[in-house]
Amino acid sequence: MKRHLVMADVGEVLMSVLSTIRVPKPGDRVHKDECALSFSSPESEGGLYVCMNSFLGFGSQYVDRHHARTGQRAYLHITRTLLISGNLGKRRTEMCSFKSFITCDQVVETYYQELFVTCNSSFDSSLQVSLSMAGIMAADSVSHTLQVQQWDGEVRQESRHAADLKQLDNGLKIPPSGWRCEVCDLQENLWMNLTDGKVLCGRRYFDGSGGNNHALLHFQETAYPLAVKLGTITPDGADVYSYDEDDMVLDSKLPEHLAHFGIDMMTMEKTERTMTELEIAVNQRVGEWEVIQESGTTLRPLFGPGLTGMKNLGNSCYLNSVMQVLFTVPDFQSKYVSNIDKIIDEAPSDPSQDFKTQVFGSHCCHIWLFLFCFQGDQIGIAPRMFKALVGRGHPEFSTNRQQDAQEFLLHFINMVERNCRSGPNPSEAFRFLVEERIVCQQSQKAKYTQRVDYIVQLPVPMDQATNTEELQEAERRREEGDTTAPTVRAQIPFTACMAALSEPEVLTDFWSSAVQAKTTATKTTRFASFPDHLVIQIKKFTFGLDWVPKKLDVSIDVPDTLDLSALCATGQQPGEELLPEVAPPPLMTPDLFSSLLAPVLDDSTVSQLCEMGFPLEACRKAVYYTGNTGIDAAMNWIMGHMDDPDFSAPLVLPGCSSGAGTTPTESLSEEHLATIVSMGFSRDQATKALRATSNVLDRAVDWIFSHLDDLESMDVSEGGRSAAESEGGREPPPGPRVRDGPGKYELFAFISHMGTSTMCGHYVCHIKKDQQWVIFNDQKVCASEKPPKDLGYLYFYRRVAE
Repeated sequence: MKRHLVMADVGEVLMSVLSTIRVPKPGDRVHKDECALSFSSPESEGGLYVCMNSFLGFGSQYVDRHHARTGQRAYLHITRTLLISGNLGKRRTEMCSFKSFITCDQVVETYYQELFVTCNSSFDSSLQVSLSMAGIMAADSVSHTLQVQQWDGEVRQESRHAADLKQLDNGLKIPPSGWRCEVCDLQENLWMNLTDGKVLCGRRYFDGSGGNNHALLHFQETAYPLAVKLGTITPDGADVYSYDEDDMVLDSKLPEHLAHFGIDMMTMEKTERTMTELEIAVNQRVGEWEVIQESGTTLRPLFGPGLTGMKNLGNSCYLNSVMQVLFTVPDFQSKYVSNIDKIIDEAPSDPSQDFKTQVFGSHCCHIWLFLFCFQGDQIGIAPRMFKALVGRGHPEFSTNRQQDAQEFLLHFINMVERNCRSGPNPSEAFRFLVEERIVCQQSQKAKYTQRVDYIVQLPVPMDQATNTEELQEAERRREEGDTTAPTVRAQIPFTACMAALSEPEVLTDFWSSAVQAKTTATKTTRFASFPDHLVIQIKKFTFGLDWVPKKLDVSIDVPDTLDLSALCATGQQPGEELLPEVAPPPLMTPDLFSSLLAPVLDDSTVSQLCEMGFPLEACRKAVYYTGNTGIDAAMNWIMGHMDDPDFSAPLVLPGCSSGAGTTPTESLSEEHLATIVSMGFSRDQATKALRATSNVLDRAVDWIFSHLDDLESMDVSEGGRSAAESEGGREPPPGPRVRDGPGKYELFAFISHMGTSTMCGHYVCHIKKDQQWVIFNDQKVCASEKPPKDLGYLYFYRRVAE
C-alpha cells in the first residue's frame, strides 16, 4: 500500500516540478555566466546554478536561498574548468547537469530516498528537461548579448540601395531552415541575395574557413548589391552586406525584402553567429581580452581621490583611458584644479562651451566623485559635455565611432595648445624637439632640421622575433587546416624596437642641393631635448601587402626604467659640411595660369585613400605629388610622409601663397579672424592661415599650428596684436618652448588596446599609484594583480630625478 502511495506521490511531485521548467525563447535573458547576487561564475568553486524557470544564475552559496524564497526546484548546474594539456596550452572544458530540490511533506520519511532517486531518474528521461537544458546551453548569455551591444565597432549606415532595391518576381520562396549553397552545398555562412533570392556561401576567411566566395562571385556577375546572412535573421534584425558599398549596412525595409521570398522575419530564430560576434571571437584570440583586462583573477575594487572610473558612453573607452592618464600628470592638475577660483570667475555664461571649465569639471569630478558610491559599487562619471566639446567640429571625434587613443591624445594636446596661448601650458610636459640629420650619400654633406613632437613612435621589427620557429610551426598547422593549432604571439625584444628607431633611414628619392639632382641619402633621428613626460607609441597598426589595415599581435618586454641618453642629438659635427640652401625645382613647370588654378586630381584615387582613414588633404597631396599615377604610387607617398608635420595641412601649389580657390583679395570672415586672434595670434597670421585654407576656420586653426616655424618671423602677442600695434613693440618670440633634462625615465602608466583595428575593440589603462598598479576599465577601478605591460599600445614615462 505504501509502495503505491509513494509512487502516486512521486508522479505528483514530478508533474509539479516539470510544470515550472521552461525552454528559453527568443528574447529571454539567460544569466549563465554570472551569479545574480555575487561575482560567482561557472569557473567559481561550486559552479553556477541556473534556474530553469527564470533563467537567473546563482552561486552555490545562494542557490538554496533562491529555492527557499521562490519554491523553484529545477536548476541547471554549470561548471567550467581551465585545463592545461601538453603543448595545446590552456583551454576550458564545460559540464552541465540537472539539479532538483525535492520536498514532499506528505510522503513518509522512510521512503524519501526512494522518492528522490525515482524522481531524478524520471527527470533525466524527461523531454522537457532535455529541451530546457539544451536551450539554456545554446542561448546567448546576457553578458554576451551586452558585449555585442556595447561592441565599439563601426556604426552601420543605411544602404543607399535599401529604399529602392529591385527584387525579381521569379516566384522563388525560401524555406525557414535547411539551407545549402546552390553551388557547393555548404550549410554554413550562407547569404541570400535580396534581389533574386539566390542562396550562396560567403567569403573565405583568412584561415581557409568560411565559404567559397560564391555569393561574391554572384554579385560580380549580376551586380545585385544586397545580401542577408541566413541564420542571423530574428525579429530584431539581421546581418545585411552591401557588395557594392563593400560594408555591413542597415536595411530599413528588410522585413519587406524578406517577405518577398516568403520569409517571415517575426518568426525566425538565430542559428548562426553574427558578423559582430565573429569579430569579437577573432579579437579575443589567445586570451588577449582576458589578459589585458585581468579577467582571470578576482580584482579588489579601489575607491578614493584619483580612483574614480569614467562611464563608457558607447564608444568612449579611448577618451576615458587617455584622460585617466593625463589626470595624473602634475602639470594638468596644476592648470585645471589649482586654479579653481580663477576658472570659475572667468567662466562664460554657457560654461558647457568653455574648454577650461569642462576640463576642470571632468578633472574635479574625477577626484571627488568617489564620495557617491553605493554599496561598494562605483557609479563613475559620464563626461558627456566634455566629450561633445572636445569633439565638436572634428570629423571623427564628433561621431559615435570608436577612435584611436593616440590620435585622440594628440587632438586633446592640440586643443590645450590652442587654449593656452597665454599662461601655463600643461602640454609642455610632453613637448620635445627632434633633430633630423640627412646626409647626401653622393656628396657626404649634411642637413639639420628640428621639429616639435609629443609622441615617440616605436617601430616593431617583426623579423627580430625570438620565437620564430614557434610562429612558423603554428602558421604551418593553420595552413594545413589544424583547428587545434594555437595562435602564437610574436615575442619582440624592446631593444630591437629601439635599435629600429635609432638606425639610419635610407631615402632613395632625395633631392640633393649639393649635386643638383635626386640621389640616395640617410636620415637619422635624435632627441634635441628630453621632455618631463615621455609618451611611446608601439606601432602595432600597419598595412598588409594588399593595403588592408591590420594589427600586429606582439608581446614586447617594455622596461620599467628607460635611459635614452645615447639618443641625444649632437648637432653639426666638426669638419662636417652642410648642404647648400638651394630650393629644389618645382614638381611641374606651371604655365601662365596654373598657379591660380586648382590641380586636376583623380577623384577616385583620392576617395580610395580617404576610405582607408587618411586625412583628405594628405590624400590630395599624395595624388598630386605622384602625378595622378594611381593608388599604389599615392599609397607609397603617404606611407613615406605620414610623419611630416604638415602631413594633413591643406595642399598649396608651387608659387601660390594661398590655398586653392582663395585669392589674396578674397574677403575673409571677421568672425573667423577674431576667433584665431583670441588664441594669441596676430591678425596678419590669422589672415595668412585663412587665405591658405579657403577661409575655413577649422582648417585654418590646424594650418596655423602646423606652420608655427613658418610664422616665426611674424610677431605673436598674447593679446593677438602685431608688433606695430603693441606699445613699444617687442622682440619676435623664440622657437617653441621645451623643457630639457636627463633622458632617464620610469614607467607610470600604459594604455592597452584589444581588437584588430583602432576603429573597433576596447581600451583600458593601467596607472601606477603609490607603488601599486591600478587598472581603469571604464568605470571599474581595481588593484591590478598582473599588469600586462608587454601588450600595451601607449606607454607613459616620467623623468627620474637625479
